[in-house]
This record gives sequence, structure tokens and C-alpha cells, in this order.
Amino acid sequence: MNEKCLKYDICPMILVQKIISGKWKILILWYLSYNTLRFNEIKKRLPYATQKMLTQQLRSLEKDKLIFRRVYPVVPPKVDYGLTEIGKRIIPILEMMHGFGAEYLEQGYGASVFQDFVTDEE
Repeated sequence: MNEKCLKYDICPMILVQKIISGKWKILILWYLSYNTLRFNEIKKRLPYATQKMLTQQLRSLEKDKLIFRRVYPVVPPKVDYGLTEIGKRIIPILEMMHGFGAEYLEQGYGASVFQDFVTDEE
């Protein structure tokens, strides 16, 4: 492990930042905190996410063991996504982030964040 990381006790924060940073990952985790969802159900909740970007983010979250991908042996194929046990541990953090964001907006901050929301490059 990196000595600077250990020296400043920031390794856990760097790890979390790396596994949840990425376009749409936090929102994917947020939506999956309520229920398992199929790809198109997630896509409907994230209308500005391209199919390619959403697929990449889901694969990354699956690789990091925060979500699972379940394939049903039926025709036509059925696949859904949900939080793993370790992934469920992030729910209280997401709830705190949501609370902070709501409070931040209520106090009149953050308007500039949404100016580029829809036009962000993927």
C-alpha cells in the first residue's frame, strides 16, 4: 500500500472515491437501494445516460462487488441487477449524501451545478 496513503490515513477514503466515482454510479446505487432492477428500468431512471455508459458503470460496480447481475434461464433472456451484501452497506452513506444535498439546495447553494448537468460530456 502507498506510504502516503497510510501516513495520512486516507486509504479508505481513496478506495471509496475510486469505487463510487464515475458517471451515474451513485445514482445507480441509489436506485438499486430500493429494489432489484432490470437494465431498461435503470435506463428509464437515468434518461441522459447512454446505453454504453450505463453498461460500463454497471460492469464496474459488478467488478467491485457492489452490485450483482442475475441472469434467469428463460427465453427471452431476463437479467436484473441488485446490491450485494457489501453494496447494501453503502445505503446509509447514500441517504446522508441525499440529506446533505437537499439541505444544500434549500440553503440556495448548488444552482450552478445543474447548468451543465444535461450537457456534460460522457
